[in-house]
Amino acid sequence: MKLKIVEYPDKKLRQKSVEVKNFDAKLHKLLDAMYPIMMNTNGIGLAAIQVAQPVRALILNIPDEDGEQPRENLLEIINPVMVQQAGETVYQEGCLSVPQFYEDIKRHETITINYQDRDGNTHTLDADGLLAIAIQHEMDHLEGILFIDKLSYARRKKFEKEYKRLQKERKNS
Repeated sequence: MKLKIVEYPDKKLRQKSVEVKNFDAKLHKLLDAMYPIMMNTNGIGLAAIQVAQPVRALILNIPDEDGEQPRENLLEIINPVMVQQAGETVYQEGCLSVPQFYEDIKRHETITINYQDRDGNTHTLDADGLLAIAIQHEMDHLEGILFIDKLSYARRKKFEKEYKRLQKERKNS
Protein backbone atom coordinates (compact mmCIF):
# COMPACT_ATOMS: atom_id res chain seq x y z
CA MET A 1 0.00 0.00 0.00
CA LYS A 2 1.62 3.24 -1.19
CA LEU A 3 0.67 6.19 1.00
CA LYS A 4 1.76 9.80 1.07
CA ILE A 5 1.23 12.50 3.70
CA VAL A 6 -1.42 15.01 2.71
CA GLU A 7 -0.26 18.57 3.39
CA TYR A 8 -2.14 21.73 4.26
CA PRO A 9 -4.05 23.39 2.57
CA ASP A 10 -5.33 20.16 0.89
CA LYS A 11 -9.10 19.98 1.49
CA LYS A 12 -8.89 16.24 2.30
CA LEU A 13 -7.59 17.26 5.73
CA ARG A 14 -10.97 18.91 6.43
CA GLN A 15 -12.89 15.70 5.79
CA LYS A 16 -14.58 14.01 8.76
CA SER A 17 -13.41 10.43 9.12
CA VAL A 18 -15.92 7.57 9.21
CA GLU A 19 -16.15 4.83 11.80
CA VAL A 20 -14.22 1.65 11.11
CA LYS A 21 -16.64 -1.27 10.90
CA ASN A 22 -14.42 -3.96 9.36
CA PHE A 23 -11.36 -5.03 11.31
CA ASP A 24 -9.94 -6.90 8.37
CA ALA A 25 -6.78 -7.31 6.29
CA LYS A 26 -7.46 -3.97 4.56
CA LEU A 27 -7.38 -2.13 7.91
CA HIS A 28 -4.26 -4.05 8.99
CA LYS A 29 -2.51 -3.13 5.70
CA LEU A 30 -3.38 0.54 6.25
CA LEU A 31 -2.05 0.54 9.83
CA ASP A 32 1.09 -1.33 8.76
CA ALA A 33 1.69 1.14 5.91
CA MET A 34 1.16 4.19 8.16
CA TYR A 35 3.89 3.18 10.62
CA PRO A 36 6.99 3.64 8.40
CA ILE A 37 5.61 6.92 7.06
CA MET A 38 5.25 8.27 10.59
CA MET A 39 8.69 7.05 11.63
CA ASN A 40 10.47 8.24 8.47
CA THR A 41 9.08 11.74 8.92
CA ASN A 42 10.02 11.92 12.64
CA GLY A 43 6.38 11.89 13.71
CA ILE A 44 4.92 10.69 16.98
CA GLY A 45 1.38 10.37 15.67
CA LEU A 46 -0.46 9.95 12.39
CA ALA A 47 -4.17 9.90 11.64
CA ALA A 48 -5.41 7.90 8.63
CA ILE A 49 -6.88 11.05 7.06
CA GLN A 50 -3.32 12.44 6.86
CA VAL A 51 -2.60 9.73 4.28
CA ALA A 52 -5.92 10.38 2.49
CA GLN A 53 -7.79 7.52 4.20
CA PRO A 54 -10.92 9.03 5.85
CA VAL A 55 -11.37 6.35 8.53
CA ARG A 56 -11.31 6.79 12.32
CA ALA A 57 -7.87 5.26 12.83
CA LEU A 58 -4.66 6.72 14.21
CA ILE A 59 -1.28 5.51 15.37
CA LEU A 60 1.01 6.91 18.06
CA ASN A 61 4.52 6.15 19.21
CA ILE A 62 5.66 8.47 21.98
CA PRO A 63 9.45 8.57 22.44
CA ASP A 64 10.78 6.96 25.63
CA GLU A 65 13.27 8.60 28.06
CA ASP A 66 16.10 7.94 25.58
CA GLY A 67 14.19 9.52 22.70
CA GLU A 68 13.69 6.09 21.10
CA GLN A 69 10.41 4.90 19.56
CA PRO A 70 10.55 1.10 19.67
CA ARG A 71 7.81 -0.56 17.61
CA GLU A 72 6.50 -2.39 20.70
CA ASN A 73 5.44 1.04 22.09
CA LEU A 74 3.20 1.63 19.05
CA LEU A 75 -0.42 2.38 19.87
CA GLU A 76 -3.05 1.69 17.21
CA ILE A 77 -6.27 3.49 18.09
CA ILE A 78 -9.42 2.80 16.10
CA ASN A 79 -12.76 4.61 16.63
CA PRO A 80 -11.57 6.63 19.65
CA VAL A 81 -14.15 8.28 21.88
CA MET A 82 -13.23 10.85 24.53
CA VAL A 83 -14.93 9.87 27.80
CA GLN A 84 -13.19 12.19 30.24
CA GLN A 85 -10.88 15.18 30.24
CA ALA A 86 -9.44 17.39 32.95
CA GLY A 87 -7.01 20.21 33.47
CA GLU A 88 -5.34 22.44 30.97
CA THR A 89 -1.85 22.51 29.53
CA VAL A 90 -0.03 24.29 26.72
CA TYR A 91 2.36 22.45 24.43
CA GLN A 92 4.28 23.47 21.33
CA GLU A 93 2.76 21.29 18.63
CA GLY A 94 3.77 20.51 15.10
CA CYS A 95 2.07 18.42 12.45
CA LEU A 96 3.29 16.22 9.61
CA SER A 97 0.55 17.81 7.45
CA VAL A 98 1.74 21.33 8.32
CA PRO A 99 5.52 20.88 7.97
CA GLN A 100 8.05 23.22 9.59
CA PHE A 101 5.48 25.05 11.70
CA TYR A 102 5.16 24.85 15.48
CA GLU A 103 2.78 26.69 17.78
CA ASP A 104 1.73 26.66 21.43
CA ILE A 105 -1.67 24.97 21.67
CA LYS A 106 -3.95 24.65 24.69
CA ARG A 107 -5.12 21.08 25.42
CA HIS A 108 -6.57 19.03 28.27
CA GLU A 109 -3.89 17.83 30.68
CA THR A 110 -5.40 14.39 31.28
CA ILE A 111 -7.85 12.39 29.19
CA THR A 112 -9.58 9.03 29.12
CA ILE A 113 -10.60 7.45 25.82
CA ASN A 114 -12.34 4.28 24.78
CA TYR A 115 -11.11 2.76 21.52
CA GLN A 116 -10.70 -0.45 19.57
CA ASP A 117 -7.49 -2.14 18.48
CA ARG A 118 -6.80 -3.55 15.01
CA ASP A 119 -8.81 -6.68 15.86
CA GLY A 120 -11.86 -4.80 17.15
CA ASN A 121 -11.18 -5.41 20.85
CA THR A 122 -12.32 -2.57 23.10
CA HIS A 123 -9.89 -0.76 25.43
CA THR A 124 -9.88 2.19 27.82
CA LEU A 125 -6.81 4.38 28.03
CA ASP A 126 -5.97 7.03 30.63
CA ALA A 127 -3.38 9.44 29.32
CA ASP A 128 -1.48 12.50 30.48
CA GLY A 129 1.56 14.46 29.32
CA LEU A 130 2.67 14.15 25.70
CA LEU A 131 0.51 11.06 25.12
CA ALA A 132 -2.66 12.98 26.06
CA ILE A 133 -1.65 15.90 23.84
CA ALA A 134 -0.84 13.64 20.88
CA ILE A 135 -4.13 11.73 21.20
CA GLN A 136 -6.12 14.99 21.24
CA HIS A 137 -4.16 16.30 18.24
CA GLU A 138 -4.79 13.11 16.22
CA MET A 139 -8.45 12.88 17.29
CA ASP A 140 -8.90 16.44 16.00
CA HIS A 141 -7.67 15.21 12.60
CA LEU A 142 -10.49 12.65 12.59
CA GLU A 143 -12.93 15.58 12.85
CA GLY A 144 -11.23 17.60 10.10
CA ILE A 145 -9.61 19.97 12.60
CA LEU A 146 -5.97 21.07 12.39
CA PHE A 147 -3.93 22.47 15.26
CA ILE A 148 -3.66 25.79 13.42
CA ASP A 149 -7.45 26.12 13.74
CA LYS A 150 -6.90 26.66 17.46
CA LEU A 151 -4.80 29.79 16.91
CA SER A 152 -6.09 33.29 17.59
CA TYR A 153 -7.24 35.26 14.54
CA ALA A 154 -4.11 37.44 14.54
CA ARG A 155 -1.77 34.45 14.96
CA ARG A 156 -3.63 32.54 12.23
CA LYS A 157 -3.14 35.43 9.78
CA LYS A 158 0.57 35.50 10.64
CA PHE A 159 0.74 31.72 10.16
CA GLU A 160 -0.87 31.91 6.70
CA LYS A 161 1.74 34.47 5.62
CA GLU A 162 4.67 32.50 7.10
CA TYR A 163 3.42 29.21 5.69
CA LYS A 164 3.07 30.59 2.15
CA ARG A 165 6.65 31.89 2.39
CA LEU A 166 7.94 28.50 3.65
CA GLN A 167 6.13 26.64 0.86
CA LYS A 168 7.69 28.96 -1.73
CA GLU A 169 11.15 28.33 -0.23
CA ARG A 170 10.61 24.54 -0.29
CA LYS A 171 9.55 24.63 -3.95
CA ASN A 172 12.57 26.72 -4.91
CA SER A 173 15.14 24.58 -3.08
